[in-house]
Amino acid sequence: MSTNNLYVLLIHFPVMNKKGIPIGSALTTIDMHDIARASKTFGVKGFYVVTPFVDQADLAEQVIAHWTKGVGGELNPSRKEALELIRVAATFEEAVQRIQEDEKLPVVTVATSAKSLDGAVTIATLKQKLESNASHVLVFGTAWGLADELIDTCDLKLEPIKGPDAYNHLSVRSAASIYLDRITNG
Repeated sequence: MSTNNLYVLLIHFPVMNKKGIPIGSALTTIDMHDIARASKTFGVKGFYVVTPFVDQADLAEQVIAHWTKGVGGELNPSRKEALELIRVAATFEEAVQRIQEDEKLPVVTVATSAKSLDGAVTIATLKQKLESNASHVLVFGTAWGLADELIDTCDLKLEPIKGPDAYNHLSVRSAASIYLDRITNG
């Protein structure tokens, strides 16, 4: 199965805090590194870090430049290759618009969540949809997950990752890796 029409977005606003209130969250560079590496491993076409906070966007750009144009890329070419997938956007809408402009194809947005969402599709269903002539965007939220208002704007909602017990609070980088593995191999 090809994933050459699959993108990943990591959203920092609007996301939820543990009280269920929409917030903006801080960038975590380990998320950038690990999700970029998983994206490269599983054939994702591009990875957008989405933050409206200028200082956070600047930090993301500095990290990317260090590993793609600076000494980091010279010392670790495989990390360079992964981080070359990353783009920075201020909003969800901007990232989706840039993908649509680049690909000249419809864009299907797919919300992820640790909670069960009404109408969520299975990974098997998403795999079938990836065969269509559209770009598909897996949307991940930092903090305690995507805000409901952003989930509601997505075209699809993906079933949550479940373990054998009730506990369900993966890091976003772990969730991204598991989803990408299941979508491409599962």
